[in-house]
Amino acid sequence: MLRDQLIHDWVAERFPGQSVQITPASADASFRRYFRLTLPNGETRILMDAPPEKEDCHPFVAVARLLEEAGLNAPRVLFEDHEHGFLLLTDLGNALYLETLQSDDQRADALFADAIAALIAWQQSSTPGILPSYDHALLKRELDLFPDWFLQRHLDIKLSDEQQKVLESTFQLLIDNALAQPAVFVHRDYMPRNLMLGEPNPGILDFQDAVYGPITYDVVSLFRDAFISWDEERELDWVARYWQQARAASLPVPEDFAVFWRHYELMGLQRHLKVLGIFCRLNYRDGKDRYLADLPRFLAYAHRTASRYDELAPFRTLLDTLEGHQQKAGSTF
Repeated sequence: MLRDQLIHDWVAERFPGQSVQITPASADASFRRYFRLTLPNGETRILMDAPPEKEDCHPFVAVARLLEEAGLNAPRVLFEDHEHGFLLLTDLGNALYLETLQSDDQRADALFADAIAALIAWQQSSTPGILPSYDHALLKRELDLFPDWFLQRHLDIKLSDEQQKVLESTFQLLIDNALAQPAVFVHRDYMPRNLMLGEPNPGILDFQDAVYGPITYDVVSLFRDAFISWDEERELDWVARYWQQARAASLPVPEDFAVFWRHYELMGLQRHLKVLGIFCRLNYRDGKDRYLADLPRFLAYAHRTASRYDELAPFRTLLDTLEGHQQKAGSTF
């Protein structure tokens, strides 16, 4: 591949006369790739490969600076080459929260305590006008991924006029809930797959899509994760701990936890519908089929939330209809 050769040439130019080992570190759902560079002295760096015709590195650099200013542990940008789409970063290691939690969930309380503390520090550093706004247009654009890619492309369903009205009213409810919440810095993918065991803990990754928006967004991302689920008693306890600490830190959360929990659940539903669409798009557009296995997790989240609120009863009925459709068709969510 021409891109791979460019990487090797770029590394040779940046580290002249040194034998640098280049190994894959990770890849994400975008077109970005990450490589670990091992120098002759044993030190390591991370090279982000973000083809400039497909990715813009500037947001990553800007948010990395905000995280550093907040006193948080995120990769520092050592060198920028925006023309070629390369960033040289410090290496936070390879011990992911997700893998640790999957192998030893007894560590969950301690790890989430650190994640909550870091999230509160991130939110306390919030300043309007720096990051893009999580506005009506962006929320709606995300929600539209659900009918476009999950319903139409994945399930091959065309909604009736009545079902379309149900979906539109549900979307409006979720958007209104999001926009009614106090706004803070939002990582937008603050979940165990993007958190590393580190010092200080956690190391924070994949933050380039950060925005200024609803205060519950990162909380629900953390505890209603794409790749690991928790029983509701533990989830409720962790969310309550966040809420208590947020209040103590003078963050603008509601005084009534029940109000906060409703905001949290509806914000989660917006995210889960979006992700159902994204995971299907990754499969059909980008050829990344591994995400389809986690579709049932998000439908379970959506069902649970829709069953709790009277205003979501029509949407719950729609979900039931979709489930019946896929069973009859013999396909799987």
